[in-house]
Amino acid sequence: MSTTTPPILWKPSKQFKQHSRMNKFMNWLRRYHRLDFQSYDALWQWSVDEPEFFWDLIWKYFKVKSYTPFTRILEYKKLPDVDWFDGATLNYAEHVFRNKTDKHPALVFQSEKQKLTEISWDKLEQKVAALRQFLMESGVEKGDRVVAFLPNIPEATIGLLATMSIGAVWSSCSPDFGVGSVLERFGQIEPKVLLAVDGYQYGGKGYDKMDVVADIVKQIPSLEQVVLIPYLDEHKSIHNIKKGILWVDALAGKNEPLAFLPVPFEHPLWVLYSSGTTGAPKAITHSHGGSLLEHLKYLALHNDVHPGERFFWFATTGWMMWNFVQASMLVGGVAVLYDGSPGYPNLNVLWRMAEAAPIHHFGTSAPFLMACRSKGLSPKKEFNLSYLRGIGSTGSPLPSEGFDYVYQEIKRTVWLTSMSGGTDVCTAFVGGNPLLPVYQGEIQCRTLGCALYAYDENGKALHNEVGEMVITQPMPSMPVFFWNDPGKKRYRSSYYEMYPEIWRHGDWTLITERNSVVILGRSDATLNRQGVRIGTAEIYRSVDKVQGIKDSLVVNIELEEGGDFMPLFVVMEDGFTLTEKIINDIKKQLRSDYSPRHVPNTVIAVPDLPYTISGKKMELPIKKLLKGVPVEKAAKKDAMRNPESLHFFEDLNLGI
Repeated sequence: MSTTTPPILWKPSKQFKQHSRMNKFMNWLRRYHRLDFQSYDALWQWSVDEPEFFWDLIWKYFKVKSYTPFTRILEYKKLPDVDWFDGATLNYAEHVFRNKTDKHPALVFQSEKQKLTEISWDKLEQKVAALRQFLMESGVEKGDRVVAFLPNIPEATIGLLATMSIGAVWSSCSPDFGVGSVLERFGQIEPKVLLAVDGYQYGGKGYDKMDVVADIVKQIPSLEQVVLIPYLDEHKSIHNIKKGILWVDALAGKNEPLAFLPVPFEHPLWVLYSSGTTGAPKAITHSHGGSLLEHLKYLALHNDVHPGERFFWFATTGWMMWNFVQASMLVGGVAVLYDGSPGYPNLNVLWRMAEAAPIHHFGTSAPFLMACRSKGLSPKKEFNLSYLRGIGSTGSPLPSEGFDYVYQEIKRTVWLTSMSGGTDVCTAFVGGNPLLPVYQGEIQCRTLGCALYAYDENGKALHNEVGEMVITQPMPSMPVFFWNDPGKKRYRSSYYEMYPEIWRHGDWTLITERNSVVILGRSDATLNRQGVRIGTAEIYRSVDKVQGIKDSLVVNIELEEGGDFMPLFVVMEDGFTLTEKIINDIKKQLRSDYSPRHVPNTVIAVPDLPYTISGKKMELPIKKLLKGVPVEKAAKKDAMRNPESLHFFEDLNLGI
C-alpha cells in the first residue's frame, strides 16, 4: 500500500463546520459537561475509551424519551454478552413522529410509474395509525412478526412504522427475491402477517408476482393475514390468496389515534439477513434502543442531516440501507424513496430526481458512480444541483477514480462521504465527518463510539498497515441475537472465532496516519499469493483505470501440487473487445499501482459477473465453481440478482 498522502478533494468551510451538527454536539459537551475536545480525533478516542459515558451523553443530547428510567447503562462482561440501558422502555417509531411538522413533508416518492409526489406528516400519521389498528385487530401483539414482500414504496414505510408502534418485529424482502430466498428468510421467524404487492415495474417492464405471493402464503403456515397492495395492476383481485385482504380495505374505517407501546431497550425491532448465497441466511436481529441511539448519532453527527433536508439512498427493502433511509426521519430529515431501475430510461434518472426533489443528501453505490463515469455522464452540466450538499457511497469500496469523477463531473463543492458498515449493525463503522477534509480514495473517519482497529493474525493493532477490521468495544446496535440461534452459537462463530471477545467483521482495512480509513475488500475472499495477502478491492481499484473495462472479478485458486492460479474476469464496455493491448494495459496498471504479485495469470472476458440481490460481488461462489463444486452447492440462485451469470463459469475449463 502506498504511503503517499493522496490529494485533498474537499475541505469544509468555516461556515460549514460551524453549522454542522457535529460541531454543535462538541459545543454542547464543552458547555454543559466541561468536555473540551480540540479535535475530532480526541473526541473519538474519548468515545471509545469511555463507552458508558459517551452513550449516556448521546441519550441526553438527543433527549431520548423513556417511560421508565434505566438502572444501568452498560453491563459488559465480554463480547457478545452485553446488556444496554437496563430498565429503559421506549419506542423507535415514537421518536420518528416527534419530528412531525407542517413545514415540510415526511416523505417524497417517485417510481418509474409515479411522478414525484410528497406525503405530509398528517397523511403518514393517519395511514400508520390505521394500519396499526388493523394489525392489532388481526391479533398482532408485542413480539409478533410482520413481514413485507414490498418494493421501496410509501406503504413499506407505513408498514414499518405501524409494526414498530405496537412492539411487533419487522422484516422485509424486495419483490425481486425468488420464492426460495423469501422462504429461507421469513420461514425462520414465523410471521403472523404478510404485506405484499401483486408485482412491480423495473426497467420499463412489469413483473407479476401473484403466483409467488400465493406460493409464499402456502408455505408459511404461521401466516394468519395477508394484505395485498395492487401496485402493478390497481384492479388486481385477491381471489387466489388465502386469508387475503386488499390494502385499501384493511385501512378503511380505521380512525384510532396513533399510539406507541413502550418496550424494553433491547426488544427486537427488525430482522435483517445476510446474503445467503452460500448457506442459510443469518437472521440478524436488532433492538429498538440500540438502533435508535446509533441512527440518531450517525445521521445527525456523521451524515449532518438537518431538519427539512431531503435524504435519499438508492436501496431496496431487502438491503439495510432502506432501513437507514427511514432513520433519516429520526433527525427531522425528509426520506426520499425511489422504486425502479437507476438506469431507466437512462442513468440520468436519479440525477434528474435530485434536481426536482430537490435532494440535499444523495446516497448511492460505488458501482453506480463508476457506471455514470463510464458512460461519460456530467450531471453538473445537465442539472441544477445547487441544493445537493452531500453524496454518500457504500456497498463496495469507491476507487480513487470515483472520487475524482464526483468532483469533476457532479459538483466541485459537494461533500463526498464514502462509508462502510453492514447488515450486522445496520449502520456504518466508518464514514462521513463534516469537520474533516476528503482525501482521494479514503473514508474520512472511524465513527464515534466505534472502537475499530486493524489487527494482524496475532491480535496486534496495526497503524498504516493492512489488517483485519475488528471492533474491540461493544456498540448498542450490535445484534441482540440471531433468530433461532440457541446459545448464540452461530452469532459467536460469525464474529468471534478468530479473536475471542473481539468482533472480527471480515474486511481488510487500513487506518492511515491521518486516521482516515481505506477498505480493501472482504478478508474471506483474500487472494493469498506467494505468501502475500492481497485485497480484491486493490485489484478492482487498479483495473477500473483501464479504458474499456466495465467491471471485473478476481479469485485465486490454490493448486494441489503447490502454487496458485489467479484468473481475472472482465466485462467489457459497449464497443470494446478484450485485446492483447488491453490485457497488457491491465497488467501494466497492476504492476505500477501495486506489485507483480497483483498481476493475474490470465484475463478472461465474460458477459456478466454474479452479484447478490443487495449488490455484493460474489467471489467465493465463483472460486468454488472453478474448483469443481456443483453450482447448486456453490451458490444459491434465489439470493442472486443475476443467476444466469453463473452459466459461463459452470462451463469454463481453465485447464488447471
